[in-house]
Formats: sequence, C-alpha cells, structure tokens
Amino acid sequence: MRRTIVLIDAHFHTTLSLKRLPASVFLKTVSNGFSAMMTECSLEDIDGVGPATARKLREAGFVSIESLAVATAFEISEATGIGYDTALKISQAARELVKIDLVTADEVLKRRQQAQKITTGSKALDALLGGGIETQAITELVGEFGTGKTQLCHTLCVTVQLPKNKGGLEAGALFIDTEGTFRPERIVQIAGKHRLEAEKALKNIIYARVYNSDHQVLLVDKAWEICSQHPIRLIIVDSLTSQFRGEYLGREALALRQQRLNGHVHKLLKLAEALNLAVVVTNQVVANPGQFFGDPNKPAGGNVVAHASTYRLFLRKGKENTRVACLFDAPHLPYGEASFLVGEGGVVDSPGSESS
Repeated sequence: MRRTIVLIDAHFHTTLSLKRLPASVFLKTVSNGFSAMMTECSLEDIDGVGPATARKLREAGFVSIESLAVATAFEISEATGIGYDTALKISQAARELVKIDLVTADEVLKRRQQAQKITTGSKALDALLGGGIETQAITELVGEFGTGKTQLCHTLCVTVQLPKNKGGLEAGALFIDTEGTFRPERIVQIAGKHRLEAEKALKNIIYARVYNSDHQVLLVDKAWEICSQHPIRLIIVDSLTSQFRGEYLGREALALRQQRLNGHVHKLLKLAEALNLAVVVTNQVVANPGQFFGDPNKPAGGNVVAHASTYRLFLRKGKENTRVACLFDAPHLPYGEASFLVGEGGVVDSPGSESS
C-alpha cells in the first residue's frame, strides 16, 4: 500500500486521535528546526476513505491529511468528482485527525515562535522585515519593471539553502515563473557569492514556466505533492497577477478574474501556514489617472491581493543605482524604508544603508 509521510505542524496546535492512526508514531525534530509529530499514515486512515477514494484524492493532488484538512468540501468535490456530502465528511474527518481547535492567545504566540526567517541578502532589508522573509506568510513585492523584484526572488532561491546560522533554512525553493524572467545563470552567480556549490543550488530549485492562469492555478494545487517529495520551504510566484490581467479583459470579466485570483492566493496562504513555508509573490502596478499628487501607481489585483498578503513591500528605483523597499503593510511591523543594491551576487546592502 502506498503510504505518505504526513507532517503534523505545531501551527495546528495538534493532538492526535491515536486510535485512528497506526502504531508507528514518533516524535522527531525535523530539518526545518521545529519539533513536530511525524506519523506514517495514509489517506486510508481517514474515516470514510477507502482505496478507491484515496486513489481519486491522490490523483487530484490531495496527497496528505494536511491538504485535506485545509481544503473546503467544495474544492475536494470539484477536484475528485466525489459527492459534496462525502467530501464534507472527509474534510471534517481530516480536521479531527489534525486538531484545528480554538486556542488561547499564548498558544498562538507559541505558533508564531515556530515561524522562521529567510535572509534577503541585505541586512537593512532584513531589519525592515523584522529579520527576513517569514514563513507561514505571504510576502508581496510590488513595483514597476526594473525595481529588483525578480532579482530579489533569485536571491531568495539561494539564501533559503544557506545554513540556519547564516540566515537560511537549509531547504529548497519552488519557482513558478509566469513571465519567463527566471535565469539559472543568476542562480550560479548568486550561489558563488554565498559560497554554495552552483550545481547543487540549481538542483534544489524546482522550476515551472506558466503560460496561462489555469496552468498557474494547477501548479499551486500540485504544490502539496511537490512539497511532499522535496524539502521545499519557499514558494515564489513571479508574477502573481500577470496571467490573470492578460486573460480577463474589460469590466465584464473583472468579477470572474477577482474571484479566481482570490481562490488562488488563499491556496498559497494555506500552503504557507500548513507547511510552515514562505510564499513570495511579485505584483505589477497600475496607474491611477485620477491621482494628481504623489505616486499614481498602485498594486494590481485590488483588495483581493491586499487582504491576502501578510507583508507588502513597494520597490522603487533610488539614487546611484540603489533600490528602495518601502514596507507599507504588515500586521505588527511599522511603516519603514530600506535601500539595497542589486549586484552580480544578488541583493546586497548599499553603502551606508540602514532601515528607517
């Protein structure tokens, strides 16, 4: 019988119903640095899931109990063809195995302490973000072309592989490229700056070129399976809105576009929270012709993207080839700015740079 290793993350305040699980349950400190319950269990261990149903679930991308626990009954039913009532029972049974309960604020704090940081390569930018790019969250990079969004993404693909004492997570990255801007040559250059073996750094990055919004949504759906097969702790979507904006044209398509985009970003957020990984998305800007003062550019995607993103950075060009990152939205961090440079070795501090 095919079996899946399921990571029960501390994020869920987990207590297991052991009578439903096999005896081979053990406590282990996994490579991402937090203590978690690992259990060798298959989808068949969920009440109401037999071999035929489990096969349908796996073919639809639901390869772990976690993926079912955070999915809606409608999503399960649509993806597998299983009746809605059956899908609802499966989803509820999965949540019972992975106890998602009401908790006190001190327990939420303990969950937050499990979140980890990935260095951006710039100390000033790390300080602006409270230590770096955070797991269990979506970080949005907004800006015009040439402001360093994609270069920062390339840098993160390398720095996530660094040892933990150097700001990394000793893990890999999934890069979803919607604009054809990924360059492995840049990974080689940046890896050299961080004293990593170039070939190994490239092998630790799973790459996918996206050609339409349907393909983009499908790849995020398959990310559960990809992350179960590879030690992925960073997912990058560059860019989040490009395909949607190119396909859904005119006001008559706006509602449908926003609806699909909303579901897409929320799936990314579920991945980040359930698997304790970082999600970084880039976003384009649109001009507001009615604004006469200040910067007329604003992030694309409207309120759908704004509400889903945990941290929002606006990047712009600065003086003497520098780039300026402005943190304009975060749950607990103040508004601030930091300058950095993009060089051959990726993102680095600019001379005399500091966050403000």
